[in-house]
Amino acid sequence: MPRLSAIATGGVGCFTVPVRVLIIGCGYVGLPLGVQLLRQGHDVFGLRRSAEGAASLQRAGLHPIVADVTRTGDLAGLPVPFDWIVNTISSGKGGAPAYQKVYFEGTRNLLRRLASSPPQKFIHTGSTSIYGQTDASEVVETSPAEPATPTGRVLLATEKLLLDSVREKQFPAVLLRVAAIYGPGRGHHLLQYLKGEAKIPGRGERFLNMIHLDDVVGAIIAALQSGRPGEIYNLADDEPVPQIVFFHWLSEMLGRPMPPFVPASAVSTGWRGDTNKRVVNRKLKMELGYSFRYPTFRQGCAAEIQRLKDAGHL
Repeated sequence: MPRLSAIATGGVGCFTVPVRVLIIGCGYVGLPLGVQLLRQGHDVFGLRRSAEGAASLQRAGLHPIVADVTRTGDLAGLPVPFDWIVNTISSGKGGAPAYQKVYFEGTRNLLRRLASSPPQKFIHTGSTSIYGQTDASEVVETSPAEPATPTGRVLLATEKLLLDSVREKQFPAVLLRVAAIYGPGRGHHLLQYLKGEAKIPGRGERFLNMIHLDDVVGAIIAALQSGRPGEIYNLADDEPVPQIVFFHWLSEMLGRPMPPFVPASAVSTGWRGDTNKRVVNRKLKMELGYSFRYPTFRQGCAAEIQRLKDAGHL
């Protein structure tokens, strides 16, 4: 099976020839990514753990593969080689043991399977939760990554596994640290507010770092085009926003009351921990030339609110 090289000819998504792409964990992020790559003429395979999940890929025009990255026997059947591989896998919101199995062990299994037929580019989607800062400071890709949560430590160990592979074996991994994703059916704080269940912890000073689904997809494509192996890129929009500012904007936008204030200890911050930082996306824009469709939550949330209104859900 011939391997085709991808050569950029202009903006994001412009290539001379189609390539074979594998998207692992082809779900909320991976499926729209696959559809976009199909539109660009590429040959796209999507990997899901169940036949039920694979059916949605087939309907979208992708080649479905049913496999579990935590099972080495499943990976033996991968139709390698691929030119590009994008790992968008999720742990299913499990705790540290699930993260260890899916992220760390799954990535290790993939590296072993691909050792004899590495792709030209391997994109790994991680999380900005590995930044443990609590002082509202700006964080760039070289800022200390010292996660306080067990899940964050697993994500950091997975990154180290990939970076070691880049250094030792020239494996072409590019690491993306993704902020909280929002979009159709997703976005914790927006959905909580729309359901009337949102609360503002403390004085609402904690910063939220977010990115719309469409921009996650766009940034991944930019990384496939221009990302350099061994490099890390933050995926977050242009405006980290304090919770109180975010909810005040929603309140004015929808003509609804502000959420109630509660003690900070009364609200769980979940798997991202009690961090408070401002994630900087400068490297993504400068090195990869990415231009956001939704530069801030204002444009992105306005689009989601309008979509819900058009669908009769708001």
